[in-house]
Amino acid sequence: MKAFLRRALLPAAALMLLTTACNDFDEINADPYLATESQVQVEYFINGSIIGSQMDPHIAERVFVLYWKTAGRQQAGGGISTGGYNDGWSSDYYGAGYLGGWLNSIYAAVQVAEKQIATGNIKEYTGNLLQVARIWRVYLLSELTDNFGPIPINGFEGKNPEFSDEKTVYYYLLDELKDASAKLDLGISSSAISKYDQAYGYNYAKWQKYANSMRLRLAMRLSEVDPAKAKAEFEAAAAGPLLTAADETFQIQETAGWDALTGVMTREWNYFPISATINNLYLGLGGITSAEQVKPAQLPFIKPQDYLGLRFADHFTTMTNDPSAGYWLDGLPNTIDPRAYKTYIIPGDVDNSDFNAYPSWDNTAKTTERTLVDAAGATVTKIEAKNTWNAPANGDWGAKGAKNNVRSYNGTIPRHGQHLRNGTSKRIFFAPWETYFLLAEAAVRGWTVPMSGQAAYEAGIDASFAYWNVAGFATAYKASTAYNRVGTSVSWAHVAEPPATYPMKFKDGYTNAEGTVNKTYPVNNLYKNGAVKNDLLTKIITQKFIAQTPWLPLEAWSDHRRLGLPFFENPAVENPLVNMPALNASNYMTSNIKFFPQRLKYPSSLPASNARGYDQALNFLGSVDGTLSPLWWAKH
Repeated sequence: MKAFLRRALLPAAALMLLTTACNDFDEINADPYLATESQVQVEYFINGSIIGSQMDPHIAERVFVLYWKTAGRQQAGGGISTGGYNDGWSSDYYGAGYLGGWLNSIYAAVQVAEKQIATGNIKEYTGNLLQVARIWRVYLLSELTDNFGPIPINGFEGKNPEFSDEKTVYYYLLDELKDASAKLDLGISSSAISKYDQAYGYNYAKWQKYANSMRLRLAMRLSEVDPAKAKAEFEAAAAGPLLTAADETFQIQETAGWDALTGVMTREWNYFPISATINNLYLGLGGITSAEQVKPAQLPFIKPQDYLGLRFADHFTTMTNDPSAGYWLDGLPNTIDPRAYKTYIIPGDVDNSDFNAYPSWDNTAKTTERTLVDAAGATVTKIEAKNTWNAPANGDWGAKGAKNNVRSYNGTIPRHGQHLRNGTSKRIFFAPWETYFLLAEAAVRGWTVPMSGQAAYEAGIDASFAYWNVAGFATAYKASTAYNRVGTSVSWAHVAEPPATYPMKFKDGYTNAEGTVNKTYPVNNLYKNGAVKNDLLTKIITQKFIAQTPWLPLEAWSDHRRLGLPFFENPAVENPLVNMPALNASNYMTSNIKFFPQRLKYPSSLPASNARGYDQALNFLGSVDGTLSPLWWAKH
């Protein structure tokens, strides 16, 4: 039994859902288990699944960091954002890390609970544990399908499973949430086993709210491809209790070290630099000045509102539709979303208690002076990045990048703060702001929801501001009609589109000569053919994207795949991108679904281990097994 419990909590690393056998689960289903039924507790399996899915550092770095945060544009980086893929990373996630562990445990929880209930060998709370297990299984399956597309929902039966198309998967997940939420008995106490629930301590009212809010999330995922189903499911879920309070957040306490609870952003060699995407959303949004936010010693570095920065034509790419491309801001922005300086720390701000100095074995995080060089490597100019704020676009910078020692250096770009890096935070899976922004979107779509679109939108902003301890700015922020760098404002009532052009000043970085340029806001062809930048849905998704940073990059990626919002700049193409051939020097100023990753490829082991299932998956996918193949619900 001791060995059995160890396997339940820490399933064998090599176990995979899509192989031809599943010995551990066969053991769970075998009759000898009944002899020690009283020792096999459902809560152990639930606990093992929730803990495991926090991702140990090996899995987290590959999936949460290098896949999700890069694809979801919460950090700068290449890889998947330019169509890249690593089979080893995906194999670790899909097999040994994900399917061989987390789903194995939660499927075990469901089947053990069902068997105990069928035999009458139950505790008062066994029925509720079954529903909790079903709810968590929905999350894990939703994560899996949103990464790969078609998946099995009948796994762990001792044989290769059948794959299901994404519509079937989503309908199943929505049905499971509806049924499990309704069957929770809120009058039952499970205080004796509360330590086995890392999220809610088996507070069933909170589990019910989480289930209903997750049903909102999954229903809205279908909004563009199956609107009738999306509306019906959303309205039904919205009529129930929802996750709307800070103490209802589904979050798990992280730790330092190296185990499943170790923080997903703790690896010191990962820099987590700010992305151009979120920076363009931050800049100017809400009208809150840097002077109201920074330390007195930083005030002299604040630049005028109409100043772009230094233009370095030979060292900074302009072959991207990033509206900030080509310029280096040699100071701090005049106005910026107040969450920016909390999420990413100003370069060189070493006296800030939240400054992160990783990696600890060198001084790169604190080194802020760098150079731009010529083709021979001789210094053209030096750049001091302390008290500056920049987010160069990703992609291939060609010869310009080779001569630029500033744009991707650890100490020169804003990076995540220390409290997000040292294993002391709680990893968030679902927060109140998401519920509110989902309700706001539903209201804009004309669906029946319990509050107005404006009330929900502003409640979402308030919840996010409270999380970052900047609530004092919320009132002024929500009233602001100032446009950010992509032409979106905050105020719900302000839906006027931005002007066609706006004048900005700059200095030539080489000669210091002053100049003026008429800038245009970028055209987002993925949304309403690029004609709209400041309607209500754009505002909602802009605020949702900012609020979801840094904990929910997969959701940020999913919203962009579903709607084309918020605006994602194209990768630079000074040289052609091998994995994104459709993007080139003739079309980089337009947005196209082919310019952004859509999914993860299946591991290379799948065709050999389950050829029939793999063929089913490709048939359902309706395209090649590639990172640029859109998912069913994302074909906007």
